[in-house]
Amino acid sequence: MISTRPSIPAERFGDRMAATRALAAEAGLAAVLVGVGADLRYLAGYPAMSLERLTMLVIPTAGDSALFAPRLEATPARACPPAAAGLLQVVTWEEADDPHPLVAGLLRDAAGLSAAHLRIAVSDDLPARHLLRLQERLPEATFELASAIIGRLRIVKDADEIALLTEAAHAADRVVAQIAAGRLVGRTEGDVSREVRERLVAEGHDDVQFAIVGSGPNSASPHHEASDRVIAAGEPIVLDIGGTIDGYGSDITRTLWVTGGDPAKGPDERFRHLFGVLHGAQAAATAAARPGVTAEAVDAAARRPIEAEGYGDAFFHRTGHGIGLEGHEEPYIIAGNHEPLRRGMAFSVEPGIYLVGAYGARIEDIVVCGPDGPIALNEAPRELYVVDG
Repeated sequence: MISTRPSIPAERFGDRMAATRALAAEAGLAAVLVGVGADLRYLAGYPAMSLERLTMLVIPTAGDSALFAPRLEATPARACPPAAAGLLQVVTWEEADDPHPLVAGLLRDAAGLSAAHLRIAVSDDLPARHLLRLQERLPEATFELASAIIGRLRIVKDADEIALLTEAAHAADRVVAQIAAGRLVGRTEGDVSREVRERLVAEGHDDVQFAIVGSGPNSASPHHEASDRVIAAGEPIVLDIGGTIDGYGSDITRTLWVTGGDPAKGPDERFRHLFGVLHGAQAAATAAARPGVTAEAVDAAARRPIEAEGYGDAFFHRTGHGIGLEGHEEPYIIAGNHEPLRRGMAFSVEPGIYLVGAYGARIEDIVVCGPDGPIALNEAPRELYVVDG
């Protein structure tokens, strides 16, 4: 069990709110409204419960920010780092109150004489029940998505965020090793998946988001739900696991082949060739992840060797996705994404080859774009794990 963890200081959240305000002002916005979700955790360090009641961080471009929360959530709201440090006001509302007029009033007061027309950005996952009520209370306002503002900040991770991602990655590495060393043949995918979840928590994860165990033909289904299929000797297993530590995610995929202790039930030649192509493609894509290289160029680096060996149609998902406070976020490593990589961007590199009805394989690491090239956070071996199981 991990005894100490990296942490993000309260002042950092104040800096993030200030940066959001500056970008919003530059864009001509009156305010940014942030509901429960990853944006709120990024800006205020507050992992608020998702309730029907309104919890909202209000960042006006003129005036002080405030965190609105129902009174029954006052204690955790006031305990979030910037509030506890006196950097953020917490405004509570009573159970019988309608909090939407309170938010609307703050926005009008902050805008002053310019309140005749307000452009307001809202977090992308703000529930419609709150957005529509705010629209009723602010008929003079137009609303747009805040991802254009907050996304510019979240896409580049600072040193503390990278430390948390590294902590999560190494914990997931240890679980892969434990599963590969244990018994697999004769167990159901669901049983192994439950063990993965228990081990991720034991290795320091706060929660587990997925534990994909795809055996035999199920290994050709990238998002396979672990089932009651019994794992047999002489087949592959795609193990794709991840969760969070202090909100920051792990995500690793390794491919195993179980022999049941019988050398005659090792990988066939077609699978060894397929996996060798995949291994080279994953290495090539990782090596391409450097500052200034576009996201689509990394995707292309993964596809070229796979297509050259005739497996192009069997690689039918993007090469990767950003990771941080969300398991899938910007930047997406996919054709058509012309965004150049920058130092501090974190993302998966996870090509796969899937022969539907037969078997498949995938290799996935979390990679950070370093100053001079890629930094793979996962350290577990990327070769095919041929195990007794």
